Amino acid sequence: MRNSLHIIALGMLVISCGTTQKPVQKVAAKPVPKPTTTAPVKTPVQTPVKPQMDNQGSNHFYKVNIADASKGDNTISYGSVVSANPGRYKVVHSFFPSVGQNFRQRYIILHYTALDHDKSVRVLTEQSVSSHYLVNDTDDREIYQLVDENKRAYHAGISEWRKITNLNDTSIGIEIVNPGYTADAQGVKTFYDYPEWQFKKVGELVKDLVKRYDIKPQNVIAHSDIAPTRKEDPGPKFPWKRLYNEYGVGMWYDDTAKMAFMNQMTPETFALESANSTFIFKYQTFLNDFGYGIMPSGTYDNATKRTIEAFQYHFRPEKYDGIMDLETWAILQALLQKYPAK
Repeated sequence: MRNSLHIIALGMLVISCGTTQKPVQKVAAKPVPKPTTTAPVKTPVQTPVKPQMDNQGSNHFYKVNIADASKGDNTISYGSVVSANPGRYKVVHSFFPSVGQNFRQRYIILHYTALDHDKSVRVLTEQSVSSHYLVNDTDDREIYQLVDENKRAYHAGISEWRKITNLNDTSIGIEIVNPGYTADAQGVKTFYDYPEWQFKKVGELVKDLVKRYDIKPQNVIAHSDIAPTRKEDPGPKFPWKRLYNEYGVGMWYDDTAKMAFMNQMTPETFALESANSTFIFKYQTFLNDFGYGIMPSGTYDNATKRTIEAFQYHFRPEKYDGIMDLETWAILQALLQKYPAK
């Protein structure tokens, strides 16, 4: 009996040992570190080193061009820099100047006053007409400045050149003391000469303006060019060819090109063509392409006559009857070839 109990106890012990499992030790997961965020570091604005302004008391000048001159941009200020005065705030020039700028002055317009010296001065300084400069009729070393170059003078009036209107906005006006012209009973005009010393004043003045403001030499034009139905100045006596040859400003045609165009048609053939409305429309279009504000119509009207006259004053001063003859037509074509419309 005792042996039976012992056997039973051993069996139970074996069963108990067989079914007892060792406890599984749980390994705690390691915490995943959270990404740390740091505030962005502000870097100071890096600007290229620029030449400093020239400060003279309360006036500021900038005399260096740091812009791309090949694009016509320029940072030079002729005269003191004008700044705002915004109450309790202060305008600073920490980042002056921007390279994205150029000059307002794109054209130079030449005029005569059609008055004597004293009347020219009074009219241009006391009335609602003005010019930036007045070239007097005295053989001296003086040229009168009447308006700041950076301001708008009232000299051009209603005007157009190469689709640009209101030339006062973009030009410098130069008046020259000259009587203009007298007309006889038939309306034939006789213009007055420009003395040599007066021409030289104009040449030096225009050359300086063209250089400083990077004005295209061909943008030196006559009042009669931009207002052909209203104005004649500076007239056929002003030596445009000499201005071109001696000072490198203004426009002039190449003689070889002119002759080549003249040889394309005989005078007889041209005389037959010139009265044709199709040809009139063609030369009106060419005049418009060159710069004059004429609307092609195919009709030879007063506006067409005055526009041809203005063209001849400038480019064929020996004959200014307002008729499109073969030589005038050849000169127009030669000029358009040299200074094409954009």
